[in-house]
Amino acid sequence: MLKIFFLLFMAGGVPVAIAMAGASLVYILLSESLPPFVVIHRMVSGIDSFPLLAVPFFILAGNLMNNAGITTRIYNFALALVGWLKGGLGHVNVLGSVIFAGMSGTAIADAAGLGTIEIKAMKEHGYSTEFAVGVTAASATLGPIIPPSLPFVIYGMMANVSVGALFLAGILPGALLALLMMFTVGWYAHRNSWGGDVKFSSTRLFKALCELAVVIGWPLLLWVAVTKLGAPAQITVFVGLALLFVLDRIFAFEALLPIMTPVLLIGGMSTGLFTPTEGAIAACVWAMILGFGWYRTLSWKMFVKVCLDTIETTSTVLFIVAAASIFGWMLTATGVTTDIASWVLGFTKEAWVFLLLANLLMLFVGCFLEPTAAITILVPILLPIATQLGVDPIHFGLVMVLNLMIGLLHPPMGMVLFVLARVAGLSFERTTMAILPWLVPLLLSLGIITYMPKLVLWLPKMFF
Repeated sequence: MLKIFFLLFMAGGVPVAIAMAGASLVYILLSESLPPFVVIHRMVSGIDSFPLLAVPFFILAGNLMNNAGITTRIYNFALALVGWLKGGLGHVNVLGSVIFAGMSGTAIADAAGLGTIEIKAMKEHGYSTEFAVGVTAASATLGPIIPPSLPFVIYGMMANVSVGALFLAGILPGALLALLMMFTVGWYAHRNSWGGDVKFSSTRLFKALCELAVVIGWPLLLWVAVTKLGAPAQITVFVGLALLFVLDRIFAFEALLPIMTPVLLIGGMSTGLFTPTEGAIAACVWAMILGFGWYRTLSWKMFVKVCLDTIETTSTVLFIVAAASIFGWMLTATGVTTDIASWVLGFTKEAWVFLLLANLLMLFVGCFLEPTAAITILVPILLPIATQLGVDPIHFGLVMVLNLMIGLLHPPMGMVLFVLARVAGLSFERTTMAILPWLVPLLLSLGIITYMPKLVLWLPKMFF
């Protein structure tokens, strides 16, 4: 009966969070087995979690980066690095999303922030609007896969697994996704005989490569100083940060300091310097230092607006989590999750068959539900079955998030679809058709990630 009430609310156009909480309340009122106050109690308990504190801070960090002119710097850096290749701005689109994914943590922020710049530039260089929208939509899915990631924070809280391990698990799959997308761009460029979009400049490329070398070499130097030379960790980090600012001032790098954001986050979490929640706060501090102090592109008026936007987004996310908490608890209490588990285990005891069925279910659910709501509903149902069949919860978390990100590109409820239709000025139907070819590399990546768990688990097992 609980499921019937939920489906009736959804069919009536009620927002998913209200549908979940409302269905639970109506079920309790009719059954008279529990006091109605249980709904409020479980909803409050659902968001009374320390890891969830990371949600508002990661949202704030992404908004600060988006409003401080950082996206333009990232775009220019990617342009210098790969803009001269055939289909250059397509490659720039993917690489820019990889970098921005290390700051925003959400696909929608990537599509709305960096996507606005990229689509405009691609149209000006003669690319079709459909191609620009397609590659932007596909690359936006990298936002929650490459750390930091808001869906990983929600999943980690629901599944009771390490958020830091989930962040590390997303690095190699994110790189795989990016490579397959760039290969697809190269195929389009070869078929249509596209050239590069900026003139090749050895000086500009060398500067961008030096920037990249600093990003890669900086943590390695700190690691050698601390582990091999015995230097105090905190002092070494502060000296290393000072060196970064000096190098940026001397060589006038385009995006060195913004690109360091994911390096600082992953490095700090993997070495135990701070937790994911503290890392979210550190990301906000870093964004404020860059916006207010270094680039001076952020004003106090803009900061207030960013904070208000963050409050609005956070309220939406946490209300969905709270509503899904009571709904998930009711599903468990009424035996729905147990019945589903028994049915699936009676149907198959093979992990690969379960993963295939779970992928199909999550792709379908992702077309209708916002990722946060989908995670909070699906984890209590699917994770116990996955655990019984020997599927690692870290691996299953990455598979779930990627499925739901692909769902963001689908009608009828795909949010990235709506954002890009508005940004590009295309109709909903044309935007949908533009995205369809890009499902090929996304679904290929999903298949590889689903059935090659070592790709996902190698880094988490190294550090955790």
